[in-house]
Amino acid sequence: MTALLSVFRLVALVVVLAASAVWAQTDELDYDAWQELAQRAEAAVESDSASDGALEDLRLEVSTYRDQFLKQKSVNDPRLATLKSQLDALGPVPESGSDFEEISKRREELESQIAELNAPVRRAEEAYNRANGLIAEIDEIIRSRQTDAMLTRGPSPIDLREWPPALRELITPLAQVNDNISTNWNNPARRQEMSDNLAIIVGMILAALLLLFRAPKHIRSFAHWAKARTVRGTGFWPTMLALARVIVSVTGLGLLVHALVLTDMLGPLGQQLIYLMPVILFVVLIARWLAAETFSDDDDESTINLTPERRTAARYYVNLLAWFLALSLFLSIMDEIAGWSEQTLPILSFPVHILCGALLFRLGQFLRMSGVSNLEETDDDAVHLTFPSRLARLAGQGAMLVGIGAPILSAIGYFNIAHATIFPTIQTLGLFAFLLILQRLGRGLYHLLTGHQLDDENSLLPVISGAVLTLVSLPFLALIWGARVADLTELWTRFQIGFTFGDTRIAPGDFLTFAIVFMIGYVLTRLLQGGLRGSVLPKTKIDRGGQTAIVAGTGYLGIFLAAIVAITSAGIDLTALAFVAGALSVGIGFGLQNIVQNFVSGIILLIERPISEGDWIEVNGQHGIVRDISVRSTRIETFDRTDLIVPNADLVSNSVTNYTRGNVLGRLVVEIGVAYGSDTRKVEQVLFNVARNHDMVLMNPEPSVLFKGFGADSLDFDLRMILFDVNMIVDVRTEINHQIYEAFKREGIEIPFAQRDVWLRNPEVLMAGKDDTKAPDTATPEIDTDAKEPRT
Repeated sequence: MTALLSVFRLVALVVVLAASAVWAQTDELDYDAWQELAQRAEAAVESDSASDGALEDLRLEVSTYRDQFLKQKSVNDPRLATLKSQLDALGPVPESGSDFEEISKRREELESQIAELNAPVRRAEEAYNRANGLIAEIDEIIRSRQTDAMLTRGPSPIDLREWPPALRELITPLAQVNDNISTNWNNPARRQEMSDNLAIIVGMILAALLLLFRAPKHIRSFAHWAKARTVRGTGFWPTMLALARVIVSVTGLGLLVHALVLTDMLGPLGQQLIYLMPVILFVVLIARWLAAETFSDDDDESTINLTPERRTAARYYVNLLAWFLALSLFLSIMDEIAGWSEQTLPILSFPVHILCGALLFRLGQFLRMSGVSNLEETDDDAVHLTFPSRLARLAGQGAMLVGIGAPILSAIGYFNIAHATIFPTIQTLGLFAFLLILQRLGRGLYHLLTGHQLDDENSLLPVISGAVLTLVSLPFLALIWGARVADLTELWTRFQIGFTFGDTRIAPGDFLTFAIVFMIGYVLTRLLQGGLRGSVLPKTKIDRGGQTAIVAGTGYLGIFLAAIVAITSAGIDLTALAFVAGALSVGIGFGLQNIVQNFVSGIILLIERPISEGDWIEVNGQHGIVRDISVRSTRIETFDRTDLIVPNADLVSNSVTNYTRGNVLGRLVVEIGVAYGSDTRKVEQVLFNVARNHDMVLMNPEPSVLFKGFGADSLDFDLRMILFDVNMIVDVRTEINHQIYEAFKREGIEIPFAQRDVWLRNPEVLMAGKDDTKAPDTATPEIDTDAKEPRT
């Protein structure tokens, strides 16, 4: 398929979707007209004699009705729920079958009203199923015909006997155009009509010549001016202005063609052929633009990494491919206009297939070298390949395969397969190049607006833009490779239908409603949390931990309510979630037990608040400050400035020491030893004075000195005191130790330290060793550092 036909089909797709949306909004359903249409469609399907165009038209009409039926069967009358609740209130029919007469009569009335309200829905559902079946049958017929046509083997172009008739059919319409021009020129009425329109014709020709020859030069000059005044590497304005040159040139040729048509000298066939000229020029110029931007001489603007020599050659081959693509388009339109025989188009297209195959093969070789900046580098492992380079290499391999296989298929008579692979491959390469250019334009625009280059390796924006562009290009890619408009509309219809979950049908519109309502609830919840945290709670007497618990609880409750309201607004029946709840309960019992345990523990921590943010706690032998209490775990910052993630279940089930719960008072115990012989009363008084004179020590209760006992090397004392702020315990301990040492030094109190006496056994042996170190019988003396007496 050609690029022009792909664009036309995409436009038709948009028109069909818009028409379907408008048609589906009508409230009245004409079932008589639908019945007539369905009978015609069934007859066409049964006879299998209608053309593809007639079947496509029938399918379009049936599809519009199907959209109406889908909307109708999805509508629920509000009275229906009320009537059902009234019927439920009457209770079930007794097992005996007899009931009070008034209740039985009322039940029959309610059932009749319910059946009457359900009738339109059931009728629409029946019509929908019928329309759906007809569409499936029509699609099956068209696909089978396309498959048969694709696999049909025609005459081989290698047979030279087929060429003279084909050439005669090619020349005949051209000669007919020439005859029409001669006939019309010899007609005085035609010449007079041309003279009447001469002013308009001359004006349009002059405007066309300006657009064709002068305007591109001015645009090119403006592009150089803009490039010199923008940041290097953006390439935004030169690319857009180059595209503007294409549009201006095609517009100019369109004016010239229209001026020639106004002469009324070409005849009907000539007018149809000449209107192809702007299309052909557009194909050629847009291909040149793609080649110039994809294989640009500027390394910063080229979207595929090749050496300068390969980029120059690639541009040349792409331009040749564009001309052959335009020639193929011309031959295809000529076939439709002139009504050639079946063998003419395959014969005339064979040289085009051969040349396009050779050019594709050569271009594929260049693409396989993408990412190589040196002519000698060919190993994939020797270079770092980006994702576009890998895609280019993959596309190059596909182009080489098509370049070899398609001409062979065309030579043996399989024209349709060759035609359906060569030109879609060319268009796919063009689409790939266009996407790369769009992504580069996005980076250039970002650079132009912000003044900073976009880091492709560390930024998420190129990945998101690439994913969006790929998603948008999928319909174009499907059309290029022969997808029908009906195929895409069918996919869209299936997407709109959604899926059934229990007794509830969930459609994309339901997802959109759910997302919007949930986001509104989520935003309101966050706003409420911010108001509580910043304005309301600081003005209360609630401590910091309580404020955190209230804010967190508000967040959980708000998100839960937002989810419930969103599900209800989307029309999802919550009773249908009972199966999911049952499955989740089994999963919780096995795989999610720890997660649920930690979640419940987190709720308990927020309610009971045994610990709060900012508390100094000890858990599992680790000390630290509580920084964050989340649903599953608690983050503790240790004194080494590392984060310790503790599951909430450990904080609930294990012992936790909280040094700052309720207040920051805490006890400090300093152990001191003095030498034997010291005055213990004096030591006690000195220690008491040291503690009493420190600013961080409370006087109520006052410090205390404990004479613990008699140690091996010292008399042991404990100095115990209560501090104003236990968070300062390290600094206070250091200062207290300094003051104790200074006080003991003033008072002459000795702080003992361990001593060891070393006894040498047989010292005469050591003295003798100095005289004779080589004596074999000399014994090495033993050194005993533990015993008080020499050992024998």
